[in-house]
Amino acid sequence: MRYYPVWLLNPLHWFPPIFARTKTGRNFKRHIEIIHQFEEKVFKRIKENYVKRQLLHLEDNAHSVKEPKIKPKPFIDLLLDLHVNQGLISEKDIIKEMEFFMFAGFDTTAHAMSWSLYFLGRFHEIQDKVYLELQSIFENDMNKNITVDDLLKMTYLECVIKESMRICPPAPVIARENLYEIKIDDYILPPKSSISICIHAIHHNPSVYENPEVFDPDRFLPENFKKLHPYAFLPFSAGPRNCLGFKLAMVEMKTILANVLRNFKVYSLDPQEKIVTSAEVLLRPISGIRMRVEKR
Repeated sequence: MRYYPVWLLNPLHWFPPIFARTKTGRNFKRHIEIIHQFEEKVFKRIKENYVKRQLLHLEDNAHSVKEPKIKPKPFIDLLLDLHVNQGLISEKDIIKEMEFFMFAGFDTTAHAMSWSLYFLGRFHEIQDKVYLELQSIFENDMNKNITVDDLLKMTYLECVIKESMRICPPAPVIARENLYEIKIDDYILPPKSSISICIHAIHHNPSVYENPEVFDPDRFLPENFKKLHPYAFLPFSAGPRNCLGFKLAMVEMKTILANVLRNFKVYSLDPQEKIVTSAEVLLRPISGIRMRVEKR
């Protein structure tokens, strides 16, 4: 069961000057200011540390007779290099990138993992298959640290995560702007049209997925997934504007879910039709997801 918030459906709220005068608009502005103040404070600290490390690095290289080793840099350091050393981007540009990664790297994966646990809690035979896979990977040491090689072997767990994101995509709708005129059947979209793409509808389209309301991780086994259209599965979008962190997100989700499932059994307390979801920026359960965990 889904609903769309009233403020999103009200056409008057689509005009910034009007939206800014509503209670929702005023709250939105206040929350954004709080987030910006926090991000500016964090950025200032990160930049100061970066400048200190740069000075230490220059001093070390000046006293060293060896060729300095080139090490991979964190993404934030690459941005700071463009800002501090090359002057190609501003502080505001970096803070905007920080905003994007804070949102995209936290809320979306949290929702995807929550829905994955929910479906595993509903379908215990699938949860058992995931646990058997984990047992085969970790053998007699279910408490060992997870390595990259271990993650690559978690093929069925990955299928479960993908099927969860198919049924409940964290971002149910995305927006794009076309550069050129597009003709779709008898309709012509002029350049620079605002286009909304409903990922949730694509994922639940019976012409794309057979029995789309059925939770079936086997859809994403390699031999089945290759039969799908390249744009049939879009939780991370697609094309040149797809999610930059989709591989990192999958690593995070597999690591956390594997740690939970090898230590606990999970049980979902409500059928799916009883969970009311809100299709806002993210597809979220209004009253949360009620679950029970049991130590293995």
